[in-house]
Amino acid sequence: MSASWWRTDAVVWSAGEWSFELRGDELAEIRHHDAIVLRGVRAAVRDRGWQTVPVLVTAVTAEPDALTVSLRHEGLGALLDSTLRATVHGGELMIAWAGVNQIGFDACRIGLVALHPASDSGRPAVVVHTDGAAEDVVFPGAISPHQPIRDIRELRLDDVVLAFHGDVFEMEDQRNWTDASFKTYSRPLALAYPYRVDAGEAVRQSITIRASGAQRGTRAIGADVIELRPAGAFPAIGLEASTAPDPVAATDLGAFRVVELDLTTPTWPAALARAAADGRPLDVRLVTRGTAQELSAVTAALSEVEVLRITPFDSDEHITTAGLLGATRAALATARVHAPLLAGSRSHFTELNREQARIPREVDGIVVNTTPLFHALDTEQLVEAVAVQRLIAEQSVRIADGRPVHIGPVSLRPRFNNVATTPEPGPGRADLSEGYGAQFTGAVDERQTSAELAAWVVASAAASAVPGVATLSWFETTGPRGLEGTPAAEAIAALEALAGGELLTGPSPDGLIWAIGSRRDGADTVLVANLDRIERAFSVDAASVALAPGTWSRITRR
Repeated sequence: MSASWWRTDAVVWSAGEWSFELRGDELAEIRHHDAIVLRGVRAAVRDRGWQTVPVLVTAVTAEPDALTVSLRHEGLGALLDSTLRATVHGGELMIAWAGVNQIGFDACRIGLVALHPASDSGRPAVVVHTDGAAEDVVFPGAISPHQPIRDIRELRLDDVVLAFHGDVFEMEDQRNWTDASFKTYSRPLALAYPYRVDAGEAVRQSITIRASGAQRGTRAIGADVIELRPAGAFPAIGLEASTAPDPVAATDLGAFRVVELDLTTPTWPAALARAAADGRPLDVRLVTRGTAQELSAVTAALSEVEVLRITPFDSDEHITTAGLLGATRAALATARVHAPLLAGSRSHFTELNREQARIPREVDGIVVNTTPLFHALDTEQLVEAVAVQRLIAEQSVRIADGRPVHIGPVSLRPRFNNVATTPEPGPGRADLSEGYGAQFTGAVDERQTSAELAAWVVASAAASAVPGVATLSWFETTGPRGLEGTPAAEAIAALEALAGGELLTGPSPDGLIWAIGSRRDGADTVLVANLDRIERAFSVDAASVALAPGTWSRITRR
């Protein structure tokens, strides 16, 4: 497997009844008697634009009952030295973070973050608030648009008690961003941000975990069986147009092109022309202030190309608002452009979930996007996100209420920062010699060219293709965020070949093995993928499959 896919520096530390895996700066998979209690704990520093300040592990000291990790958060105008120390006392594990800020800077968050596994969904708990009052709560089943638990001093979960000290903590449902976790963090979002942190200011926080008895296991039952069922038409498969600098070669990969035209920049006419040159119909996303001038210019240009559908997004809010939809509809009518008009969210499912009451429904479909590497960059995060993509697809279909759902373009890292508190960089010229869009505002990931990404794309399609999803799209055609010439391009071609048939879909039993198929003329073609670290033998509708780690394959049967 590619060195860039799975990390090789993780080590397991254990003492008494407790163990966890040290993954860089994170204490991951915290277990009591081998059952996962927390998905992970880490110290997070976010700058004024919610960007994560890079962290360096400067030393690790292991003792029989304690592990100390020395950290330096440095970059984005911040410099903070600290120690993260885990100490075991019988059935108690204390994780304490102590640090001193070296440079005054503006931050949005500084504190410990505890990740609860997604398997806690539906789990009852008792929260003890900072005033000592206790309240019965339940971890949400459906993805919660807002903080499900606030003002946390203590969480009581069966035989586990988690106590938080050093600040006021609250919880958010990170499945909104395809993280397989619920996150308990400090400094409530109701407080103003960014806020000033002075040089010499100290931070001290701790999480104490007390456990007794046997904990709930997380291993799936029947984890070697996938059952597929017919579910309507197989979704169309597309790619985003390249945002890389010229020259960019045309490609015929994918059945359609998603092209995002930021009407507040001078490059959008060139971006439209280059996307149309691929000879594929266009799924057009408009980023606009909604002015008559912007909409009149773009609708006139759209009358000259083949357009499948159009979705306008407010350039500040990144969703479709009622006013913007009305203005776009009027401009299209004036230009005599006849294409389905859609609404939705440009960045994450989070915005669709939170703003669904504001997003218009008098439309021909709903658009939603996901980005698996928003909060963390580990491959573990990338793999775990796939199962959550299925939850997001199913919940998006429910929100759409009978309207077709269009998912994508999915990218490994965010295509832009939707929570930026300062203007993002952009092109200053009308041609594409510097590129446009994500070329300025997005990040490049080395796993884009890895062999394992092909299996991930198949798994992502298997997770996202649920009844009601009309199209799926990923990445870009070419360039640093592109698929042309990479192993994943073959996976896209294989998925595209399934279009026109009847979708065969089913959930993964454990989030690591996946299958998706198409039925046509009495024959089934099924793509299978293994995202596990080890070889897996399993069955898909009674057909036996054996796959090496990080690979995919095609099965044909009658």
